[in-house]
Amino acid sequence: MQLNQLPKLTDRSKKRMGRGLGSGKGKTGGKGYKGQKVRGKMPAWFTGSGLPLYRKLPYVRGWSRSGGNPAAAPKPILIKTEALLNLKGKEVSVSSLIESGLIKEKQAKKRGVKILGKADLKTALVVHLPVSKSARESIEKVGGKIDS
Repeated sequence: MQLNQLPKLTDRSKKRMGRGLGSGKGKTGGKGYKGQKVRGKMPAWFTGSGLPLYRKLPYVRGWSRSGGNPAAAPKPILIKTEALLNLKGKEVSVSSLIESGLIKEKQAKKRGVKILGKADLKTALVVHLPVSKSARESIEKVGGKIDS
């Protein structure tokens, strides 16, 4: 085997610090002279007397800007199917619920509305809102329709 036939090494050897002046990495071992940074272990974000990293960064709280906090997302207003018994018309929509006083307009726009639960309805209703499985069954049982 000759020198030009040796396999190339992909891994570099570890940098050996503080092993004598002749090594080029001896004595202070890249840490400089005196002080807290030389004598003890320092966290990576430590800046000495400089402005700390957490104060250099903008004041942004909570979850990531792109994803947002799923727990903090506005949840829809939940209405039981029993409440639909008191409605005057045959159609159930956000506007009809606001007119009947079941929900407030501002909240409905912000959060949305969903109908839940089973109830023994007497009249067939046309619902223009999202509904749960059990609410769907009870509405369709009396011949109602769901358009959402």
